[in-house]
Amino acid sequence: MDRTITGTGAIQMKKRVVFIHSAGPQGHRQGSSALIAYLQTSLGPDYEVSHPQMPNPENPEYVLWRKQLEREFAALDREVILVGHSLGGSVLLKYLSENSFHQPIAGFFGIAAPFWGKDEEWQSGDFVMEENFHIKLPAVSRMFFYHSRNDQIVPYTHLGQYAAKLPQATVRTLDGIEHFFHEGLPQLVSDIELVGSRNLSQGLFSCLWPPFIK
Repeated sequence: MDRTITGTGAIQMKKRVVFIHSAGPQGHRQGSSALIAYLQTSLGPDYEVSHPQMPNPENPEYVLWRKQLEREFAALDREVILVGHSLGGSVLLKYLSENSFHQPIAGFFGIAAPFWGKDEEWQSGDFVMEENFHIKLPAVSRMFFYHSRNDQIVPYTHLGQYAAKLPQATVRTLDGIEHFFHEGLPQLVSDIELVGSRNLSQGLFSCLWPPFIK
């Protein structure tokens, strides 16, 4: 069900969150699976969190992930909050900078996202964005990036690349070595709730429940 009923009896559309997972295995407590479960539990019934299974995550190809995103986004019927974890974050930004997006974006949240093309070890041509990708992005109400200072998979310096290109974004530096955040990321939940606290463009119907029937 894509609607909830508030304490005053108003019908409110659930806030739509689309989560794009990391590369690698996505089984129990692998990849993004634990973070997705944490987010679904923490955000509660006012949010609808979808997490499409991306093609061949252990050997990802951008063209296949792009096609999956096209299918997912074609089904959107309202404003959306986009969350990308690791590879999922960089793929989302590449997609948004190169393709049309027809629904309002309430927020973008990138977690431990690699910035392809800058470090010697991060040169996969499939995933490198155009140099001016930041000026080709659609309007996004709020942008947030999160990265552990001692991330052992994606170097912390990648966060600086995003901060330089997107100075309007809120940057969260996290202590520790976490990349997968198996125990959750409370700041992410707080920030999504902050973005979601305003009425979404199709969010609140001023009617009583049950509705008055003539």
